Amino acid sequence: MSLDGLVVHSLVQELQACVGGRINKVHMPSGNDIILQLRAQGSNLKLLLSANPTYPRVHLTEKSYSNPLDAPMFCMLLRKHCESGIIESITQPGLERVIHIGLRQRDELGDVSIKTIIIEIMGRHSNIILLDPSTDTIIDGIHHVTPAISSYRIIMPGSRYTAPPKQHKEQPFHIERDSFIELMTQAPPVQPEQDDPFKAPAKPAQLWDDLTWEQRLVARFSGFSPLIAKEIVYRTQPKITVAHTPVESASRLWEPFFSIINQLRSDCGAPNICEQEETGKAYFSVIKLTHLQGEIQYYDTVSQCLEAFYGDKAERDTVKQRVSDLLKFLQNERNKNAKKLEKLQETLNEAQDSDKLRILGDLLTASMHQIQKGTSAIDVINYYDEEQRMITIPLDPLLTPSENAQRYFKKYTKSKNSLIAVKVQMEQTHEEILYLDSLLQQLGTASLSDIAEIRDELIEQGYIRDRSKKTRKKKQNQRPLLSCFTSSEGIPIYVGKNNTQNEYLTNRLAQSADTWLHTKDIPGSHVVIRSIQFGDATLHEAAQLAAYFSQAKASSQVPVDYTMIKHVRKPSGAKPGFVIYDHQKTLFITPDADGIKQLPVSIK
Repeated sequence: MSLDGLVVHSLVQELQACVGGRINKVHMPSGNDIILQLRAQGSNLKLLLSANPTYPRVHLTEKSYSNPLDAPMFCMLLRKHCESGIIESITQPGLERVIHIGLRQRDELGDVSIKTIIIEIMGRHSNIILLDPSTDTIIDGIHHVTPAISSYRIIMPGSRYTAPPKQHKEQPFHIERDSFIELMTQAPPVQPEQDDPFKAPAKPAQLWDDLTWEQRLVARFSGFSPLIAKEIVYRTQPKITVAHTPVESASRLWEPFFSIINQLRSDCGAPNICEQEETGKAYFSVIKLTHLQGEIQYYDTVSQCLEAFYGDKAERDTVKQRVSDLLKFLQNERNKNAKKLEKLQETLNEAQDSDKLRILGDLLTASMHQIQKGTSAIDVINYYDEEQRMITIPLDPLLTPSENAQRYFKKYTKSKNSLIAVKVQMEQTHEEILYLDSLLQQLGTASLSDIAEIRDELIEQGYIRDRSKKTRKKKQNQRPLLSCFTSSEGIPIYVGKNNTQNEYLTNRLAQSADTWLHTKDIPGSHVVIRSIQFGDATLHEAAQLAAYFSQAKASSQVPVDYTMIKHVRKPSGAKPGFVIYDHQKTLFITPDADGIKQLPVSIK
């Protein structure tokens, strides 16, 4: 569900609190996102500008973002033109999905410099553009659009800025009842075709009279999405039927239309997320969606609503793209080891019958005088059978009786010796599969900052090659950053998201009297309660974190072991992140994602 013009309108009203604020820092955590750290109205704020092609958005955020060591060029440019600048205005042209942030800053010479940041929220065409408004010249954009891509709108340094094509729709905030009825009943004039790169391929023209009332609302009014249009039609009382004339139907639409527009004219609406009962699909809006049947969660601000809706979807999407090669490699390695385990099990099953080979050799030795050279089989009495039944022993006709007996004894010896080797290999393969499972689980919950650590670990363990051009020089005392949650009792709870973090947390950071938690026999994160004294609430919340950051995240009644750090140790030569422990107790926990999101978290 993308942001429509009405949501952007409410958001811009909310962001007026940032006007007059100073931009202290500019960060670019990914190739699509910008974070502006502000000081406004006595508070420190973080404003997220995202041109993500799947999840474009703008809102205040409380999330912590990791930043690359080397800032991208566009980030450096924004720092030059925007840091220490004052936000003079935040506006929305019409009801388009576009936001303009006007800035005033003093340049290197002390002269006042005026710049505009334009955020265009247009799906895969979304962009963030730094503009010199005095000449309408683009200084740069987070995504470039060259003449080869579009001759209509070029987004390149030095190009003249062209606004997205106008859709020639009416502004709903300034419409009167009679004009509304006329607009809804009469077809709009045909607009001349434009070379519009943002417009979907042309479809066969549809007659105005054939359009539904939802389609007419979307076609006529700026800022309206199909979701809002459906809500207006649903609220119509009495309901519109085919028996009504177009004027009667439009007259009935006016009341819910005016009610919604009047609400949004005076305030930011009622930001909410509705999750449908049947499909489980979630929708967000700034008005109550009564036409959807499901649980509705309301929020105090539009920013809180957007952050709750998108959550970590955008980050997970970016992470998925960056780790796709690792996921494929690890899954292939796991499949290889699973097949290897099957083969070893077959060999083990065959070796279990080694005693039969020894018995056959003994029986042949005892019956040597009965065997004629060239015989392919012989029936002898099985002296090892209580009933003394006859048994047929296959023979190699090219071998002597003695050589046939020795052949069975050699097979017995080889099979017996292989039992030891096979068991060792099976144990190693089991450990390998557990290790690969732990890495797959870690990639499933990894943040952007965790990916590099997991990749480095695979390079160090010899699984993949280091294909980077720069020589990696790992600092001896370099410590990984850890997620530190604060329990409801104010106790710090540390969580390792990968083996590098797990090793540091368990073996170096934690003290002997701290409490260590981990899912029982399930790949997951190491969790440490950094306190000697704590209550049941903290223990329960730490167990929730251990279950949530594990392979059993979507399960119920997940077993979580807990013990003191002094009872946790790493065996010599073990894989990274592998430990053994004793003196443990077990809790059974059902992970609660909403409860975990309520816990304060910081990166330390």
